[in-house]
Amino acid sequence: MTMNGLPGAGVTGLTNAEVLIRRQRGEGNDIRLTTSRTYTDILKTNVFNPVNVVLYAIGAGMVLVGDLRSAITTVMLVAFNAIVGIIQEVLAKRKLDQIALLARAKITVRRDGQDQQVDPAELVRGDVLVIRAGDQIPVDSVVADDGKLEVDESALTGESDLVDKTQGEQVLSGSFCVTGAALVEATRVGEQSFANQLTQNARQFKLEQTPLQRDVNRLLRILLLIVVFYGFLAVLALFVLGLPFDLWLQILAVITGSVSAGLLVFITLNYSWGAVRIGQQGGLVQQINAVEALSNVTVLCTDKTGTLTANKIRYADAYPIDMDKTTLEQQLADFAGNASATNKTTEAIVEWRVGDNRRVSDEVAFSSARKWSGLAFDDPAIKGVYVLGALEMLQDRFTVDAPALAQLQVWSDAGLRVLVFAHNPDVTTLHGADGEPALPALTWLGVVSFSDELRPHLQETLQAFTEQGIKLKVISGDNPQTVAALARQAGLPGELRAISGPELAAMSEGEFAQTAADATVFGRISPQQKEQLVDALRRQGEYVAMIGDGVNDVLSLKKANMGIAMESGSTATRAVAGMVLLGDSFEAMPKALREGQRIVASIQSILKVYMVTVFALVLLISGIAVLQLGFPFTAPQNTILSFFAARRPPSSR
Repeated sequence: MTMNGLPGAGVTGLTNAEVLIRRQRGEGNDIRLTTSRTYTDILKTNVFNPVNVVLYAIGAGMVLVGDLRSAITTVMLVAFNAIVGIIQEVLAKRKLDQIALLARAKITVRRDGQDQQVDPAELVRGDVLVIRAGDQIPVDSVVADDGKLEVDESALTGESDLVDKTQGEQVLSGSFCVTGAALVEATRVGEQSFANQLTQNARQFKLEQTPLQRDVNRLLRILLLIVVFYGFLAVLALFVLGLPFDLWLQILAVITGSVSAGLLVFITLNYSWGAVRIGQQGGLVQQINAVEALSNVTVLCTDKTGTLTANKIRYADAYPIDMDKTTLEQQLADFAGNASATNKTTEAIVEWRVGDNRRVSDEVAFSSARKWSGLAFDDPAIKGVYVLGALEMLQDRFTVDAPALAQLQVWSDAGLRVLVFAHNPDVTTLHGADGEPALPALTWLGVVSFSDELRPHLQETLQAFTEQGIKLKVISGDNPQTVAALARQAGLPGELRAISGPELAAMSEGEFAQTAADATVFGRISPQQKEQLVDALRRQGEYVAMIGDGVNDVLSLKKANMGIAMESGSTATRAVAGMVLLGDSFEAMPKALREGQRIVASIQSILKVYMVTVFALVLLISGIAVLQLGFPFTAPQNTILSFFAARRPPSSR
């Protein structure tokens, strides 16, 4: 007997009183939805960063020497700079919060014998969850009845193969149920769940400074030392040479005013305008310096499943055996169109061609253990049993055709997924007397190939980065050869050296670092190894960007100089990324690269003019002081000079 189409009709779940008791004991799944930085963090970062603190100190110094106008100007420019950064990052935060809220689906839980929809945060340890195809498992659980699930754990492990789960086996939070149905009992909730344990060390938002920001900060520190040095000389002159107090105030005001807060405003405005332009193209900039950061990238690392690919497959081609291709393709379309239990393969065929409605007498749904699915038709137009599956699972049921086997190998070597299609026209059942699936003798009809669906604009994006001299690396939990074949399909050039996670684990630290630099494709890689690869590249002086979507990518995104997340990715992934690709499209990335280069060229031109102006001022003051001709500038004159010098238009590039 079943309840709501599920096994386990006798399972009633917890009572509402038990739920309340367990929540009071701290066994609830009440973990805060962390989508990005808090408003407090954004405020602190933009208002009280080290450079702003220095400028506040300079403003205070101006007040002490009586130059209130310059002090107010400096503080106002710093405040404007902070406000622009806060507005941009708050808008990005709200967008991310909205995305996370829309993606936060309700979960079906059984309590007091009744199924009800609750928010995942309302679950407690021991709750019985009703899991069906398409559901995401929100907490670590075990299968509690005789139901069967096939789950996709690619967001956790990077492996795209489905995993069977039967009674007593563990299902991890963050995985998806693809086929089947079962009741599962929550065992670990909140901070103790696998997904949260995996990301606990990467939740703290990290603002990675770009090379240009480090250069500006270094320049400001040098200028601050100059101000301190000349300030010390001015104090000595006041007491030793007996300078008039008014002249002494004028000298200090000019010296402190040489550190222009307006420089930071121009940089922030450039960043903000770039973020707006990229946002219009589908790239949500969460960190205001992310656009410029992309222009510094020397190595681009990317996940495969869900990042390079859309986690979907497409029908590619078919090779018929002893029949015409049109007939074979029509039979394939009828097979997929009449299957009640769909999977990625049948969905790809249906999307390619819609078959005719046929009378089905029996069906066996696809299982990763069987690696085949079958339909029995009791219909004059297409009578008999038809089976679609892996060659190794079906080849003992038919005579192998040598040319078809050769074609299968060619497609496999090209990175395509290949299945065989076979039938028996005289049988109309797929189950034996014991009710278990049973295959009759078959005739091989043909070979069917499928390709992984690549993300929109992926190939143009990878080509644009390659033309800029950026090295590309694919890091995945899948089989290395499968990943290498897909990388070629995506357009990665040259001979692709593939390395597996177990091979990396056996290497010394030096061999690991050399392999990280030399290899292009990394397969069967754990989340910790992804982080280690990014770290090894950074220690070699590379500026690393990492693109990912799953919980297994969080550690490596956090370790990279710049993290890029897919909109459909996990909440944790979006939270630590500097840029989020809306619509999961790579279209914004080449534009962001060009925009970053434009920003760098513009700011570098401003810096050159600013540095020339400041050091010319220092030399002029020093030279006139040596000649004892008096002090050359007043504070307002210096402010006007800095104002127009910093606004000199940059040369075109």
